[in-house]
Amino acid sequence: MKSQKLLATAGIGALMLGMSTAAYSDNWRYAHEEYEGDVQDVFAQEFKRYVEENSDHNVQVYRFGELGESDDIMEQTQNGILQFVDQSPGFTGALIPAAQIFFIPYLMPTDMDTVLEFFDESKAINEMFPELYAEHGLKLLQMFPEGEMVVTADEPITEPADFDNKKIRVMTNPLLAETYSAFGATPTPLPWGEVYGGLQTGIIDGQENPIFWIESGGLYEVSPNLTFTGHGWFTTAVMANQDFYEGLPDEDKQLVQNATDAAYDHTIEHIKGLAEESLDKIMEACDECTVTRLNDEQIATFKERAPQVEEAFLEMTGDDGAALLEQFKADLEAVQQAEE
Repeated sequence: MKSQKLLATAGIGALMLGMSTAAYSDNWRYAHEEYEGDVQDVFAQEFKRYVEENSDHNVQVYRFGELGESDDIMEQTQNGILQFVDQSPGFTGALIPAAQIFFIPYLMPTDMDTVLEFFDESKAINEMFPELYAEHGLKLLQMFPEGEMVVTADEPITEPADFDNKKIRVMTNPLLAETYSAFGATPTPLPWGEVYGGLQTGIIDGQENPIFWIESGGLYEVSPNLTFTGHGWFTTAVMANQDFYEGLPDEDKQLVQNATDAAYDHTIEHIKGLAEESLDKIMEACDECTVTRLNDEQIATFKERAPQVEEAFLEMTGDDGAALLEQFKADLEAVQQAEE
């Protein structure tokens, strides 16, 4: 970890040097939380392609670890060192408590088409969230789902009792910790860069992530039992520094929005079928891996624990959270009714 911090410090130094030698509006810096080829990187690279093909601007993309952990790149964006950042509400939850709404278990449907329709049509996503982010100096450009959350552990999980005495890694997110407490586990916050080693050494007994991250990060190698609990989706948000964005001429604001739209469309096509492809790769590479998909009866035992997490969300967020949750549920209901 020390070497990683040194690399991150060196990266920030080079970044700051770049700021002094290039026009601020001509050299845009964009950081995300994932590895090369992962979903956030696919979005970032398409954003970069569109901007550079349709303007004289350059976009420098920084992947996981190059400028530090998630907290670091958010701080750099708020301070104007970075112009763009892609960060999950899981990490933004401490800054924007209402963003934790995505961690209320079983709030979201499991069907991808329904989820995508919700993100496109939701008033909560497209009208309320931008106001919440703006309060913290951030221009919310796009929210989108990356994939269904899958639990990996040292043994299969089929009921809440299986979580007893298990240390499950969570992001530094109070509501996600509440979720795993409700499920019966011991939530254990741990930076992403330490998850593989934590699983390997037994510091933690399991974790949750989209299946593509479990595959690309090799987590199945040290946590071979995969359980599809159906409890939620990994969601991410692409943001710009608000002052930077507001200072752009209108044509560049439109460029940013067009690039965002192009990247979103490209990324949604990318994630279709990605979970199945990633699972196939895991099963081909891992003889000892198991896959458990909870049936309706098993899911019901976990759903019984969800109301206490929703109550915790409301306690953490007050009236703003209550209004957001009410709109969130209304949007979901509207989408589901339209599909019937």
